[in-house]
Amino acid sequence: MSAAATPLLSVRDLVVGFDTEGGLLRAVDGVSFSVSRGRTLGIVGESGCGKSVTALSLLRLLPQPSGKILGGEIAFDGIDIARATPEQLHALRGARIGMVFQEPMTALNPVHRIGRQVAEVFLLHRTKDKADAHRLAVAMLAKVGIPSPEIRAMEYPHQLSGGMRQRVVIAMALACSPALVVADEPTTALDVTIQAQILDLMRSLQRELGMALILITHDLGVVAEMCDDVLVMYGGRVAEYAPVEEIFRNPKHPYTQGLLRAIPRLDAERKSRLSTIPGQVPSLAEMPAGCRFQNRCPLAAPACEKQPPLETVAPGHTVACHRWRESVIAEISDSGSVKT
Repeated sequence: MSAAATPLLSVRDLVVGFDTEGGLLRAVDGVSFSVSRGRTLGIVGESGCGKSVTALSLLRLLPQPSGKILGGEIAFDGIDIARATPEQLHALRGARIGMVFQEPMTALNPVHRIGRQVAEVFLLHRTKDKADAHRLAVAMLAKVGIPSPEIRAMEYPHQLSGGMRQRVVIAMALACSPALVVADEPTTALDVTIQAQILDLMRSLQRELGMALILITHDLGVVAEMCDDVLVMYGGRVAEYAPVEEIFRNPKHPYTQGLLRAIPRLDAERKSRLSTIPGQVPSLAEMPAGCRFQNRCPLAAPACEKQPPLETVAPGHTVACHRWRESVIAEISDSGSVKT
């Protein structure tokens, strides 16, 4: 793996499924990655690729009773979360692993004051004194940049702006100084200015606390700014896994290359058109055998009807593609210059 230090979190061959009327569907199929203390891993891909399901699996928060971990290992600091007891999960959630959910308005309880919701984390893991928990909650709101935290603590979620609500969710996730924070699309519903503020906040708090961060996003600009390593997912599987510089400078998988070409550009050559990946992600019930990207891939060949193994192409850089060597040639031809 790309992180040189001993991983804080190591996920191996994770398989997650959902019981449906049509049978058991695998939303995540054999995903592996790791993240070390102080580092940031970005997980990217289109909607439906398994990013959020992977994130929820890390804390065993899958929708019940349909969602279940079917196989693999989620090793966090010596504990296998996939097989952890309810007592172990209670000790981990909020205290050692924090979660920033995708939509703050649904993550917050609309009928409870902000201060009470943040204080609840301290009551669960730090203190039994309600006054002390409230004091810690106010201090945490101040730490994430909420003005007049004493006043805001007495307000309800609907009284706060989207950016303020997201700061509250981050305050709850970081309240007990966790070793790992999982952030699922933390800036999707925010305007660009507020997005930048939230990302700056998360980066500064990460430096201060030394925590590891898993950032689930579809925004490659955010990945370039925030991440050390990148996991590209497609159809519930790993397409490519590498340090962030390798992903942007030397992508090997045709899907990764397609995502990068789809980034809007201001240069004269590309400003008149926006590159897209043709087709759509198949539903879980209709995934092709073998490589799941083959029905959209310009380099698809008969070999792609068999599932490609994860192949190491450079130190810390793995790709699941039978034709990654041809994809590099095609990328050079398309761009007109060698990408290094």
